[in-house]
Amino acid sequence: MAKDKIAYVCSNCGQESAKWIGKCPSCGQWNTFKELRIASDTAASKAHQAATASAKAGELGRGMRSERNRTLLLREISSKDEPRIDLHDDELNRVLGGGLVPGSIVLLGGEPGIGKSTLTLQTILRMNDRQILYVSGEESAHQLKMRANRIPHEENDNVHILCETDLANIFTHIKEVKPDIVIIDSIQTIATDDVDTSPGSVTQVRECASALLRFAKTSGVPVVLIGHITKEGTLAGPKILEHIVDTVIQFEGDQHYMYRILRSIKNRFGSTSELGIYEMQQTGLRQVSNPSELLLNQEHEGLSGIAISSAIEGVRPFLVETQALVSTAAYGTPQRQATGFDQRRLNMLLAVLEKRVGFKLMQKDVFLNIAGGLRVTDLAMDLSVIAAVLSSNVDTAIEPGWCMAGEVGLSGEVRPVNRIEQRVQEAEKLGFTDMIVPRYNYSSLADKNLSIRLHPVRKVEEALRALFG
Repeated sequence: MAKDKIAYVCSNCGQESAKWIGKCPSCGQWNTFKELRIASDTAASKAHQAATASAKAGELGRGMRSERNRTLLLREISSKDEPRIDLHDDELNRVLGGGLVPGSIVLLGGEPGIGKSTLTLQTILRMNDRQILYVSGEESAHQLKMRANRIPHEENDNVHILCETDLANIFTHIKEVKPDIVIIDSIQTIATDDVDTSPGSVTQVRECASALLRFAKTSGVPVVLIGHITKEGTLAGPKILEHIVDTVIQFEGDQHYMYRILRSIKNRFGSTSELGIYEMQQTGLRQVSNPSELLLNQEHEGLSGIAISSAIEGVRPFLVETQALVSTAAYGTPQRQATGFDQRRLNMLLAVLEKRVGFKLMQKDVFLNIAGGLRVTDLAMDLSVIAAVLSSNVDTAIEPGWCMAGEVGLSGEVRPVNRIEQRVQEAEKLGFTDMIVPRYNYSSLADKNLSIRLHPVRKVEEALRALFG
């Protein structure tokens, strides 16, 4: 009997080594190498045979296998888009790039209790036209039934529930049910007898994910894996898990807020800049089709430290409320804290305010928050961050009806932003009367028939003068 080989894998970046190393030479992290037991050829062949046997049950398997068994010229390959499976969820379809691609493997990650299982369950309950196998390694069938009863849905006889953690038994049931979609909740609980380690270990996660990948690619049946998030905010398990799958989407949000954000981190079949927004309710997750109205608090008139920015995530423009608090430092070292915004960029913008505009914030504590629990990466937020900080510093409120969009450079100039017309239209739709825009973008808007007044600016001083006089 062939012995298993031992290797060491960095849990942070996936770097492999023949021996244990204290510091990873690839990512520079310490104590991240974990022992990985590589199954022998006999065990690997067994896992491959199990995945191949279950793949024969798929309807699309024959066509995909015939293409894989021969080389193709580039001009022979069809450039048509892959057919998509409609998930009956506009937000989820958008983040995936238009729907679920047959034969793809998707990893859905998120913190415990954020709503991963609820989102998956309510999605498959709406799909009456597909046979779906939901494999649960964490919850009992009774617990899943109780959750399904809280979600309003029509009677669905196509959802099959399997409470199992053994990979071989899962493939046996797949062969019997012949599903169109397979859900694994979660990948960290699944184990195979071919690897002599506990479930959730680096070896188990890697081998089980590889076997499910072979099944998905040879049968054409898409597989959705649900994964845990570590305390550092990364997906649990080896980094190679993210390399194996086709799409990685992350479900995030503060549990103290009602909003949940579905964000694409990796997508081989679509854009990684898409964003889906949900509202957590007693009856499940509700899609938020117009996030601007929910993310804006209309009760801030007369309050300082609040500025409204027109941001874009993916293809969706929405207005975001930026909140800032500036106070005298209680201790020797002033604090700089940002929630939902890059703290290093906040430090840069504060330096621009000191150097270019002349406002001394060296001995001030600065706290920044993006309302609603959002995490925004759009550079057009720069102008609203500076406006909110200055508003709190001088304790003067920005007049209602004003919003802004603009990137701020190190020399204090207001740089142009992309898709300015969509940003202006979103502000106009929500009843804003004035908007500050970069001067460079104003030329493309001058001939538009807009009801909102535009204020083009070239420097930060001009923007602040327009807001505070």
